[in-house]
Amino acid sequence: MPKLNETHDASLTSWVDSANEPGADFPVQNLPFGVYTDPQTGKGKVGIAIGDMILDVTAARAKGVIGGVADDAAGACAGDTLNGLMAMGGRHWSVLRAAASKALRYDTEEGEAAEALAGEILVAQADVTMRLPAQIGDYTDFYASIFHATNVGMMLRPDNPLMPNYKHIPIAYHGRASSIVVSGESCKRPVGQTKAPDADVPSFGPSMAFDYETEIAFYVGPGNPLGQPVSIDEAEDHIFGLSILNDWSARDIQAWEYQPLGPFLAKSFASHVSPWVVTMEALAPFRSGAYQRPDGDPTPLPYLSSDANEAEGGFDVQIEVSIASEKMRDEGAAPEVLAVTNMQNLYWTIFQMLTHHTSNGCNLRPGDMMGTGTISGQTDDALGSILEITKRGTNPITLPTGEERKFLGDGDELIMRAWCERDGARGIGFGECRAVIEGA
Repeated sequence: MPKLNETHDASLTSWVDSANEPGADFPVQNLPFGVYTDPQTGKGKVGIAIGDMILDVTAARAKGVIGGVADDAAGACAGDTLNGLMAMGGRHWSVLRAAASKALRYDTEEGEAAEALAGEILVAQADVTMRLPAQIGDYTDFYASIFHATNVGMMLRPDNPLMPNYKHIPIAYHGRASSIVVSGESCKRPVGQTKAPDADVPSFGPSMAFDYETEIAFYVGPGNPLGQPVSIDEAEDHIFGLSILNDWSARDIQAWEYQPLGPFLAKSFASHVSPWVVTMEALAPFRSGAYQRPDGDPTPLPYLSSDANEAEGGFDVQIEVSIASEKMRDEGAAPEVLAVTNMQNLYWTIFQMLTHHTSNGCNLRPGDMMGTGTISGQTDDALGSILEITKRGTNPITLPTGEERKFLGDGDELIMRAWCERDGARGIGFGECRAVIEGA
């Protein structure tokens, strides 16, 4: 795993004042990467978030703010996606992040020089539109939270909620990369074929059981050749970083179509991601052990097992989900928190997911994205979908305006936030993943 270094020092501050505010998502200890639209040219540019500003990597390189051993990595940021940087590997990511840290810190000569050029190398986040961080060639979504799998299984198979393979193999399906969109874009309610329990034949129309899924996405860095698996010990070298993922689901469409092959149109209409990718190195202070399997659970097969994965394969990432109906927004009501869960609730680590994905020789490419699947905890305030919160619609929630929700309504806005915090470390955040639901 990436080791702690000077960039993680909790006492570091930035000459960008907003990065030093308590609770800021993007202090100088974070420095996530993203892609924004240049308001001058309309073209995509790679940037690094710092407080409420963005460091233009290409401009910083041109002005000599970033260079030296980081020059090649900065040069890979000249395009309108992160794919080139992702392909370079961990050594390049680390030296670029270290150079950006020095340039944005208050206590360095590099920072003093950069501050003098602030007007030429920084842009305000409020003044730009964010894009997808990468050209996503493939998208795979896992089903790695045992609490979510058990909750959903109980609704469908009360006597046998988990399928026999669940504790032996990371379950996943191949998602639709073309319908992944960035936070801030709307989500149109899908239409599809459904069959009510009391109906003789199916019907076609708007989904009436529209749901969100609270997930974390991770992006592939260097890929692997076709036919050459990635071992569990090598998996970390192939992951660039993490972001928030809301994998929308139409539960009524899903219930009718998923037998026998699994999700299709119930999932392929849209998935939203947060625009900033938090690097593996930035997350080093917040690593944890893998999920502690109860006595009696099977030990993962050797290709999915290592001492390092057991000791440091998890991440202490908290994820909060809120809802704001159209009426709530009109009345100025604050979003209603539905749940707060944690990435530590994953039964399988992201390294086991990637390793299993390649175990048959499947080749991954820079920018490919994987999702953890819905992350739910053991308690009612840590559930990762409204399907679980309302018990499949049988226990509606009541919003501050008096509105009831069995599932999501038109005009509802879903907001996901994620952050890490630990004693002795500067807390970091992922920003937001939000979208408003449009009618079909």
